[in-house]
Amino acid sequence: MDLRLAALHRWLGAHFRDTPYTLAPASADASFRRYWRLRFADGRSLVAMDAPPEKENCGPFLHVAGLFAAAGVHVPTVHAQNLAAGFLLLEDLGDTTFLDAFNRQADPKPLYEAATQALLRIQLASRPGVLPEYERALLERELRLFPDWYLARELRCALAPEDVRILQTVFEALLANNLAQARVFVHRDYHCRNLMVCEPLPGILDFQDAVYGPITYDLVSLFRDAYVRWQEPQVLDWVLRYWEKARQADLPVRADFAEFYRDFEWMGAHRQLKVVGIFARLCHRDGKESYLADIPRVLDYLLATCRRYRELAPLAQLLERLASR
Repeated sequence: MDLRLAALHRWLGAHFRDTPYTLAPASADASFRRYWRLRFADGRSLVAMDAPPEKENCGPFLHVAGLFAAAGVHVPTVHAQNLAAGFLLLEDLGDTTFLDAFNRQADPKPLYEAATQALLRIQLASRPGVLPEYERALLERELRLFPDWYLARELRCALAPEDVRILQTVFEALLANNLAQARVFVHRDYHCRNLMVCEPLPGILDFQDAVYGPITYDLVSLFRDAYVRWQEPQVLDWVLRYWEKARQADLPVRADFAEFYRDFEWMGAHRQLKVVGIFARLCHRDGKESYLADIPRVLDYLLATCRRYRELAPLAQLLERLASR
């Protein structure tokens, strides 16, 4: 028996005593959260979030939702909450993600233009002391996911001392770059599976882990997406358009685009190491094997970046050597 689902039904039943509804799964999630869609006879729909309190905390979701809504972007309105039980009743942003739209051959340009504008609004609303700092300890823990879960668990590889030194040297270079970047509000998973095709566009989901950190981070999530890949000239054009708009808005981006793009790529290397580690962990710890299929795409991004920069090239060589074993 699904005790969480039964408890959710009781809560919803008390909330909608005289209004019949149907309940069906709404979407999958990489966390312990589950989402259910309520449909009513008059055509309305809402989404119920089930976040077990011992595993998930709804507080950050509500906090960030307020910040992002105040910034003028489209996040789900919260209609009801039961924090002790871990239940939220949310506006339904539909079931068409950007990824769904891309798979149906939708033109990506207007979708990315809207996503870029929303990102600029979030960044313009930034101020310190409101969200957790994306500080060195957290950045370093994320990098460790790569050797701990991808190399050790997925590849079953024990690194030689020299390889450990290579990894640590590259990690230190990435951390130095990441920590030197200007800081803004960071969604942390601003990609095609968390952006919804709805009005107003885009609907933004999965923002509860937002932090105050490097300005290029969400841009990397958006344009070096783990779930869909675009040609490099197109990515370069989109990043340039963002940079031009960010400068016009007086956001703290570098004055030289080449330097900004270098920051974008180095932040990307950090995120790609993290994501590969997370996908391996989702498989080996949580039994979610489907994420392994997306690792090659993310590794391709990582290798392409590392080959372009002398300081990162030893990591590319290490990965190529491990892949040929």
